[in-house]
Amino acid sequence: MGSVELLTDAFGRVRDIVRDVVEGLDADALAERLDADANSIGWLVWHLTRVQDDHIADVAGREQRWTADGWMERFGLPFPPGDIGYGHSSADVAAVRVTDPDLLVGYHEAVHEQTVDYVAGITDPDLDVVVDDSWDPPTTLGVRLVSVIGDTMQHAGQAEFVRGIILRR
Repeated sequence: MGSVELLTDAFGRVRDIVRDVVEGLDADALAERLDADANSIGWLVWHLTRVQDDHIADVAGREQRWTADGWMERFGLPFPPGDIGYGHSSADVAAVRVTDPDLLVGYHEAVHEQTVDYVAGITDPDLDVVVDDSWDPPTTLGVRLVSVIGDTMQHAGQAEFVRGIILRR
């Protein structure tokens, strides 16, 4: 397995979890919070998809699917176009109310497509290219992609955990 196949597989696993987590849930279940300040499934899936969209579009030199495909308007959330959920308050989390679960899955599918399209063109030497020199040490493409996979997988797992509790109530 080469690096392209490895990255494609990892991003595909995130996509599969997103599909499974959202499947069969209604708007109330997507918005349910285990306590007053906990993240909901809807917010977690929106956030992990926003992070992937933002970070992959940046390294690929492409426009985010969020704005390019009109997802921002379809979601109708009260955030500026560049908001990815980082640093959101409890009130911000509550503002992410998704009435159609297919909206979450559709947006993630669009981001996934852009991701695997970009990853398909990566070569092993590309992974060592510095993509962000604001960190010490500077961030390479490989580190950025692994960071996105780690972050999205973590939030997908959190969403699975919340789903399990909600379905047992």
